Amino acid sequence: MTNLENYESRLAVKKKKTVKKDHPSLDIVGSHGVELSERKIVLCIAGSVAAYKAIELARLLMRHGADVTCVTSDAVTKLVQPDYFKWATGNKVITKLTGDLEHIRLADYNSSDLIIVYPATANTLGKLANGIDDTPISTVLTVGFGSKIPILMSLAMHESMYDNAAVKKNIKFLKNKIEFMSPQIIEGKAKASEPEDVLEYVLRKFGYSSVLKNKKVLLTAGPTVEYIDPVRLITNQSSGKTGILLASELISSGAKVTLIYGPGTEKPPNGAKIIKISTSEEMFNAVKKEMSKKLDIVIMAAAISDYTPENPSKNKIKSTNNIIKISLKKTPKIIDHIKKYQKNIFLVGFKAEANISKDKLIVLAKKKINESNADMIVANDIGSIRYKKNSESNEVLIIDSHKIISSGWMKKEKIAKLIRKEIEKRLKNLK
Repeated sequence: MTNLENYESRLAVKKKKTVKKDHPSLDIVGSHGVELSERKIVLCIAGSVAAYKAIELARLLMRHGADVTCVTSDAVTKLVQPDYFKWATGNKVITKLTGDLEHIRLADYNSSDLIIVYPATANTLGKLANGIDDTPISTVLTVGFGSKIPILMSLAMHESMYDNAAVKKNIKFLKNKIEFMSPQIIEGKAKASEPEDVLEYVLRKFGYSSVLKNKKVLLTAGPTVEYIDPVRLITNQSSGKTGILLASELISSGAKVTLIYGPGTEKPPNGAKIIKISTSEEMFNAVKKEMSKKLDIVIMAAAISDYTPENPSKNKIKSTNNIIKISLKKTPKIIDHIKKYQKNIFLVGFKAEANISKDKLIVLAKKKINESNADMIVANDIGSIRYKKNSESNEVLIIDSHKIISSGWMKKEKIAKLIRKEIEKRLKNLK
């Protein structure tokens, strides 16, 4: 190459970089972190109504430094105009393959660092599993699959499709070859993971270290039951859902979670050590046993009974009596003992009340902080009409000695995520 040709080549590269840098959307690159700097990510958007969320995902990846190029299916262009993806990323959107060999440029050996399919339909899944490449997305995936570029699929479809034997077969075939983000089963649909969850998955994949990574966490969840006789009992109304969701959040962030779980209706997450209990006494004994080990965080999310029968009957009480009297005694406040076992542990408590004002709830939560020496209290009112009509959502107050944060009314999945983030923030401040 002559000096002139070399100069012209360098000038062309410089112009190309300048044009790209001037795109307004690129101003956000690295604004939230540089964990994905120098990472080239291909975002394949298949034909699902969840496609609009891919815009948010692209922006989140960019805010952590990534260079994102979108590839869309023909069906997606009827739902979301390609110009939106061009605006979001600053890069040309691939809607068809041309003589420029876009599939090779994006997915050949070492061309990109990661291919994300978001949302991933049953159709796209099937084509990858069976080597069919008749669309821009399926061709990019076929090339990437062959060149060993990591592929992450966030599945989205109707629940009945997700349960289809052929779909399950395709997932099983690809399971150890690519990575999957399991959908959330809601209202008969297998919905794509939230963009924030995909971002966190990607950050961890590229070595991002959460402050929760390897932290040893003890978490209590679910209700306890207190026996009146061998068949009758008193309990609190608790499904254990918030605690289970929070355990899942902590596990996903790299924490080592031990879950002491009362008889709740929610299935415990994979990855946790599960200790099943029934009564408040069993809960207390299990906590004391686990507290003999060094822990970093204790989260008391269980709805533990405040009272238990003083003299439970060893036999079933006969139903012939018109009136029976049961004497109840107070159970120990387990949270009040935690800092006595390990002084420097990070302690999170939960405070549930019913039909009180927000100001009164804050007063009671702060009182609990003082009594238990907790670092943070999550308080909520479970007596409101709104909660009774829709117990899958809630509003919580996250309170410590310095500030109060209101979640607003939202799904419990998002509340668990918010609680986890607030724990992370406080742990960072302790360093």
